[in-house]
Amino acid sequence: MKAVILAAGVGKRLWQLTQHHPKCLIEIGGRSLLHRYLDTLAGLGIRRADIVVGYKQEMIREAVERNSCGVKVEFLVNEEFHRGSISSLWIARAALDDDVIVMDADVLFHRDILKRLVESSHDNALLMDETVRQTGEECMVVVAGGRVIALSKKMPDRYDYAGEGVGFLRVRHADTPHLVASISSHIDQGSWNMEYEDALLRFFQTVKVGHEKIGGLPWTEIDFVEDVKKAEMDVLPKL
Repeated sequence: MKAVILAAGVGKRLWQLTQHHPKCLIEIGGRSLLHRYLDTLAGLGIRRADIVVGYKQEMIREAVERNSCGVKVEFLVNEEFHRGSISSLWIARAALDDDVIVMDADVLFHRDILKRLVESSHDNALLMDETVRQTGEECMVVVAGGRVIALSKKMPDRYDYAGEGVGFLRVRHADTPHLVASISSHIDQGSWNMEYEDALLRFFQTVKVGHEKIGGLPWTEIDFVEDVKKAEMDVLPKL
């Protein structure tokens, strides 16, 4: 198993901070999000990671060179990093050469959250915080008939239940061609400005994707300045 970390974006909603460095290098408790990722991956036995870089990529490369936490890191360059995150997952398609965990690079999370995904009984799985109800910005894992049918901010008309997605997707190697095909259908239409989550509908229709509930474990996605404060004050002390 390997990780693909999507870290190419500018992070415009956090421009107060990201004008100085990429979002994945934001420090919480004196350690960057990226080093927390690599350390957690290594601790769970995942020793290979491909990092998709773009904005201020030299800073990410230098940070990894200083300390990769024992993980062998390769870099994939997204020259279109100013576009939607679909562009980063498209760049990473050739790196899907093993069972893989695709990871957004902007989450502070408890180790057991990732452990739950790594040890999932599902070949393909998402993490769901079932305690969260959508109020606007949340990207939701939507389940119907015992399988994930959507990962989106746009809720379908009918479903059984939903919870916020943590931003990590596990895909079995044998099913990665279906993931690529799902993304390709949008790339072929020139839909470069969409988020990759919305490009996975065909994948969910073709492949059975399960989910692991993580409600009660501490985590937060960092999109806004107030999220940094939440990470430092509420989440960090529980890690």
